[in-house]
Amino acid sequence: MECHHHQQEGKMCIEIVPIFAHLSYEEMREIAGITTQKTFEKGELIYLSGDTGDKLYVIHRGKVKITRLSDAGKEQVIRVLGPGEFMGELSLFSASYLTDNAETLEKTNVCIIAAEKIKELMKKYPTIAFKVMEELSERLEKAEKLIEKINLHGVEKRLAETLINMANEQDEVILKMSKKDLASHLGMSQETLSRKLSNFQDLGLIKQIGQRQIKILDKIALEEIE
Repeated sequence: MECHHHQQEGKMCIEIVPIFAHLSYEEMREIAGITTQKTFEKGELIYLSGDTGDKLYVIHRGKVKITRLSDAGKEQVIRVLGPGEFMGELSLFSASYLTDNAETLEKTNVCIIAAEKIKELMKKYPTIAFKVMEELSERLEKAEKLIEKINLHGVEKRLAETLINMANEQDEVILKMSKKDLASHLGMSQETLSRKLSNFQDLGLIKQIGQRQIKILDKIALEEIE
């Protein structure tokens, strides 16, 4: 019974992951059989830079920020991940140590699959390998765009572009991360971010609603910031 329950839990987790979504029921059951689950409270570290990368972590419920520390000890937020997304994936391709930290932003439930087991499955079902590569190339593209943005554009331009990209159809930005983490992601201090958002608000470009919501009032003016 325990095994069946364990497989059901694992399968629920796998069903929401894009890299496994195309598999048949039997194939999913096979992956569920090698999956374990763990729950972390808010602010816990799932793994740390320097740990051995021998597992793939899939988020079932919750939110995780992936960060790196500079030599000076400054935290840089690389990305924020939610349900169905995965981390620790580089362990699938190299035996090196992890170079980033994964910290929960809220209570988070993850499914953990040993890298060795996933590699065996990739050989058996090459579509999984292609899906992982697809996801990695998307991440690489986002990282390259961020590098380009940081190198080429001023702080205002960077912030304006980010707000436009994060906005929904109603021109509202609902932040998935704290302003501190957003500032870090954009390569600026929290003070600079707060000051620039206030400037944008004074100019009538945006309206800040609480800590996590920003309404874009003049998208065209934001787009024209250089």
